[in-house]
Amino acid sequence: MSDAEQMMPSRWQDESEGLLRVVERIALILNEAGIPRMPARVLAYMLADDADRYSAAALADGVRVSPAAISGAVRHLTATRMVVKEREPGRRAEFYRVCEGDVCGMIVAAWIPVLKQWESVMESAAVELGANGGGHRLAEATEFIAFLRGETEGMLGRWAEYRRDPG
Repeated sequence: MSDAEQMMPSRWQDESEGLLRVVERIALILNEAGIPRMPARVLAYMLADDADRYSAAALADGVRVSPAAISGAVRHLTATRMVVKEREPGRRAEFYRVCEGDVCGMIVAAWIPVLKQWESVMESAAVELGANGGGHRLAEATEFIAFLRGETEGMLGRWAEYRRDPG
């Protein structure tokens, strides 16, 4: 337990521990969905905590990891547009916030480039092997991934329409 935690009233410690348990459960699901472990933990924390934005130090403290771990995590999250980096005029510190709106839709949308890459690799491997060996299985896998990608893109479009007019 850190010095800061030892100085906290027990109610805050309980709340902090409860938040971290929730963060770890959400992070596990995000990680299983393809988000690397540390970015998943940081995103889960930002979703579960109630602040609007976070400094790297606040994220490190909240997730209980080193600032170096946060640096790589927020780089991944900003590159995939799940988190936005901001700076206040006259301050050197950077702040991070979860993108406004459809966070879950953005997470699913981040899978599309991965699916495209899988599709491309499977297709070229199927062509290279031809009908011999596993070429026919790779061709079938290519078709499935293309189908999955198309359905995911279509679902995201329908979700956007639903969000505009849920009635």
